[in-house]
Amino acid sequence: MVNGREYRLPRQPTVVFTIDGGDPRYLDDAFSRALMPHLKTVLSNGGVYALGRGCMPSLTNPNNLSIVTGVSPSLHGVPGNHYLDPASGEEVQLSDPRFLRAPTIHAALQAAGARVLMVTAKDKLRRLLGTGEVPSVSAECADRLELPAFHLGNVCELVGRPNPGIYDWDLSQYAMEIGLAVHRRLGLDLLYVSLTDYVQHKQPPGDTMADRFFQRFDELLAEYAREGFLIGITADHGMNAKPRIIYLEDVLDAAGVSTARVVLPITDPYVVHHGALGSFAWVHVGDAQLERARQAIAALDGVEEVYSREEAAVIFEHPTDRIGDLSVTADAQTALGKSAAKHDLSAIGNGLRSHGGRHEQIVPIIVSRPLREPYASQHAAGVRNADIHELLLNAVA
Repeated sequence: MVNGREYRLPRQPTVVFTIDGGDPRYLDDAFSRALMPHLKTVLSNGGVYALGRGCMPSLTNPNNLSIVTGVSPSLHGVPGNHYLDPASGEEVQLSDPRFLRAPTIHAALQAAGARVLMVTAKDKLRRLLGTGEVPSVSAECADRLELPAFHLGNVCELVGRPNPGIYDWDLSQYAMEIGLAVHRRLGLDLLYVSLTDYVQHKQPPGDTMADRFFQRFDELLAEYAREGFLIGITADHGMNAKPRIIYLEDVLDAAGVSTARVVLPITDPYVVHHGALGSFAWVHVGDAQLERARQAIAALDGVEEVYSREEAAVIFEHPTDRIGDLSVTADAQTALGKSAAKHDLSAIGNGLRSHGGRHEQIVPIIVSRPLREPYASQHAAGVRNADIHELLLNAVA
């Protein structure tokens, strides 16, 4: 039993791929132009592809943690990539295992005897996903990480090529190659591979780099299938162009709200991706100016929702002690920032593409074999990315 659910031990090598920024439109476009023939064949032969929903905000850390725990942020405790620590008053990255309040499925199955491995593209997720002494490695730092639990040394030597940089198009594919290399050496029961969304932040479906990304992804899927893996694919969030930016601190200053502090939970070390701009924000503001702040933000063109701490905790299933006094979401074309002076957009390039809001919450849910009832009907009706392990371990026919 893990967080209220029973999970069977894998009956064959099983892998979950979380495509960071894996908006379903990329897959649909690739299928329409025959760029992913292996995955198309898998689906034609009984594999399942449906649309599901990730948690809010539609960001990397909360969704990856929901996927590996099977529960919402209110239970696992990670509602963003970044938050305001109420004890210190400092903004902190939610990347340390001490922030996690629920055990992972992988740690539980490892304790039950399964051989498991976590592979991330971004190093920021590695320690969180490796909670419970699960062996974990990142493609970003593969040149200086080892896997002592498996008595494996230099990861790059195991793969057979140097690891790409964090802003190279194939870092995600390198993470997939790490998983294959370890399996071929040792034999894995359960593997989790979390990719990075640099490509999706930079290019929409159909552009050259995006095509290369999904073509190579499909080639590696074929290799996993030849190794006998049961394959699950989902995403942490989608992606949209954001031609409009609203700087909330500037708006609140103009409205006479002097005590407000805006926190952007999308914030992480990878500024070239998004410049800390996404479609979700928290506002910390004293009680005396709370309603004025709420009204000023709700009146903005491009803002869709403004909830109090108590409302957001229920609606978004968030832990009340790690969110703001107000939670704000924007529409598909709008990103939220602090003040114009606090964001350097010089690295954004050809226009901001980002995520965080409701419009990036829809994700693919793919299983490489048919599902038995009642899971097949439930899956067709829509599920969450947090259900992917249950589908693979409990529901495959």
